[in-house]
Amino acid sequence: MRVMITFSALFLSVVLLQLSTGGVGPLDALSGIALDFTTGEIGLLGSAHFFGFFIGCWWAPRLMGSVGHSRAFAAFTATGAIGLLAHMLVVDPMAWAVMRVASGLCVAGCYTVVEAWLQSKVTNETRGRTMGVYRVVDMGASLAAQMVISVLEPASYVSYNILAIVCCAALLPLTLTRTAQPETPAAPRLRPMLAVSRSPLAAAGVLVAALSSASFRMVGPVYGKEVGLDTNQIAWFLASFVLGGALAQYPVGWLADKFDRRWVLIWLSIAAILSCFATIAIGASGTTVIMLNAGIFGLTAFPIYSVAAAHANDFATAEERVELSAALMFFFALGAIAAPYMSSLLIGLYGPGAMFMLIAAGHAVLIVFGLSRMRVRSSGGNRTRYIYAPRTSFTIGNLIGRQREKPDE
Repeated sequence: MRVMITFSALFLSVVLLQLSTGGVGPLDALSGIALDFTTGEIGLLGSAHFFGFFIGCWWAPRLMGSVGHSRAFAAFTATGAIGLLAHMLVVDPMAWAVMRVASGLCVAGCYTVVEAWLQSKVTNETRGRTMGVYRVVDMGASLAAQMVISVLEPASYVSYNILAIVCCAALLPLTLTRTAQPETPAAPRLRPMLAVSRSPLAAAGVLVAALSSASFRMVGPVYGKEVGLDTNQIAWFLASFVLGGALAQYPVGWLADKFDRRWVLIWLSIAAILSCFATIAIGASGTTVIMLNAGIFGLTAFPIYSVAAAHANDFATAEERVELSAALMFFFALGAIAAPYMSSLLIGLYGPGAMFMLIAAGHAVLIVFGLSRMRVRSSGGNRTRYIYAPRTSFTIGNLIGRQREKPDE
């Protein structure tokens, strides 16, 4: 309870931020369909979001060091709100792509501030509980954000205005808190090749995780429309994926701590491929089965990032873990930038099932690469604890690094 009270302002800001920026992705997809954007143009919006996210991850620690936590958070929130409000003023896919860069910048910047603030206030005794609550708050808000489209009309200024209001409201809890603003932590060095040198399989794993997650969440509404789902059903379709991913964390974490993590990655990918093929086979034949299969897909694909991160950390020293987290996030961002546009182009050319064929192909490559890596070296001798690793900012490693070192915390 003390954790909730101490960090209540930060957690409330996270909830409001997720509701606004998490809801704009599916709303943009449905609005694009209503405005006759091509599937490629709709996919470009998702890619633009992750391009802005990448810029924000790199820039946010530096801005925070220049102007402080609260001002940096306000600047990023304002950027996101401007992007939301401008949507129906300029109805053009390329203009919307620029606006989505702003929303991605907002997400990365605000999460960097929140996580830096948390890092400065937690102690070794409260770190585990704080991160547990933070993960629940973030995942719960992400789940709720997928449902936002069920109550918002596509291609409506009012809908984007509501999201902008919620985004602005995220300013209030954090900027009005009486908690003293902490010292700005040093920005982690971005060394992408650190991830490759420690575990090429982990770098490949986060790329495939990005392919799965970014394609589904950004282009999933297009798939839903193509197979005949209405707006409410699409909301549940997207939420089922997030819920499946949330439910997977404990059992997958147990497996990843007990067995060779490479085999866990391989079997998760096998299950994800089976889920993809089942989704293609089902098509529009049954709404309930589609929802159930989306949950299974989330259960198999969502934890891959965290398993890959745990595997990479088995080969890293304690001093490298913060930079390793940033390097893995770099590869995730690269995959997430490419995935929505590629998926949307394939849907336009070959139909809705092509998105899941692309995802299945990515997992097949991961299986082959994982098996080949098992012939090169043994699993890491210095096994670290499995931790659910949010894909929120380059600074998340500061929060979760010590949890890997303290399995009994």
